[in-house]
Amino acid sequence: MRSLPAAARGCVVCAAVAATFCAAPVARHPTVVPWTAVAALATVGAACERLPRRTLTLAVLLAGAFLLPPAAAALVAVPGALLARAGQGPGRVARRCWHAAQSALAACAASYVFALLGPAGPGGPFAGLAAALPPALAAALVFSLVTAVLDGVIRVTAERRPPGAAWRGLLPGALLPALVHGPTGLMTAVLWHSPYGPSAALLVLLPMSVSAWFLDRYERERAAHQATVRALVQAVGIKDRYTRGHGERVGRASVLIARELGMAGERLEALRFAGILHDVGKLGVPTRLLRKDGPLTPEERRVIELHPEYGHEMVRGIGFLDEARAAILHHHERLDGRGYPYGLSGRQIPQFARIVAVADAFDAMTTTRSYSRARPVGAALAELHRCSGTQFDPRMVEALEAALERHDWQPAAAPEDDCAGTAASSLTDCIILPSGNVPSYGDVVRDSVTGASRHGGEG
Repeated sequence: MRSLPAAARGCVVCAAVAATFCAAPVARHPTVVPWTAVAALATVGAACERLPRRTLTLAVLLAGAFLLPPAAAALVAVPGALLARAGQGPGRVARRCWHAAQSALAACAASYVFALLGPAGPGGPFAGLAAALPPALAAALVFSLVTAVLDGVIRVTAERRPPGAAWRGLLPGALLPALVHGPTGLMTAVLWHSPYGPSAALLVLLPMSVSAWFLDRYERERAAHQATVRALVQAVGIKDRYTRGHGERVGRASVLIARELGMAGERLEALRFAGILHDVGKLGVPTRLLRKDGPLTPEERRVIELHPEYGHEMVRGIGFLDEARAAILHHHERLDGRGYPYGLSGRQIPQFARIVAVADAFDAMTTTRSYSRARPVGAALAELHRCSGTQFDPRMVEALEAALERHDWQPAAAPEDDCAGTAASSLTDCIILPSGNVPSYGDVVRDSVTGASRHGGEG
């Protein structure tokens, strides 16, 4: 507690006192409390707190709010909150106390609302599921709102955030938990009162626990994928400074194109990875070539042209990249067969590669370097259209143009010391205006947007 600001400590103490006050009627009338139900729900709630996600915990607390009087519902929340994961470092006791008080207050408020709005008459509030659903949703919404309000309070006092920033997103986000967990808690309560009894009610939570486990595994796997991609991008960025932002922008432009083509789901994610990592093969190119100041020899040019193959080999064993590997290998192929590394033409070039090729050239033309200004988006699109059918797939160019009519594009300027006036840089990533004394990108790798006199592609 001492590590917290005084205002935050005061909030924790006030919340704990308020929660104790809410649960106090249990001590005054212990004989009327259904202790068996309290113990069962508290035990299940405590077990759910140890799971990766709190999905089941919320459903159990809402079931307690529907089944029990407010004071008893508050008690159900306490054991699980005190046993929940509290992270590392100082303040763990304070976090557990705050979590327990917050959950108890929210459960108590939800129970009051359900008792107030729930249908009366023969059979009680659970006689008809349809009649009990609106009060249950209202109670679940109150539970979520109380939790969100208290979350905002602790952000203001403990993290010293402005109130607007502290509650931004919390209150609107309270609706989804209410819609999801309210019906689940109600179904648990209905089964609890059915002839099948509490054991059947608790079985409702089993499918949710399985789905929560799978969802957690999926999110962990996705986080690992993102970390792998970030590590590769950082490694390339250290070696070639321009590539730091270029990959992210190509990934974004590739996604814009793909959405216009109706792509979604896992393929869209794989394509984003393809755009981000399309130049990862530069890790296999000697740094002296990437930063060489002066013309490249034919042998040096051939070495740099190997970067798509290097990249493909680097990611060959990364299973989640899937189709992205083909884009990394073939994003310098041309529709007319004059590209590299294999001289594929037309539909022989994988779809991902045709998308990334357009996104790659577009970002190259719309990015400012220390020696040349970025071209306007309209001029870059005009160049892409001019080379449609020879270098680029016209369908991909049209999809990018359609996407940019609805989405703003904000290219970023490259660092001042990137690529300045070097032929090696022009081969890898820079747009170079006509100079007459520097080998043109089109002459070097046969892959420019504008032909032999100007550069508009990526290396």
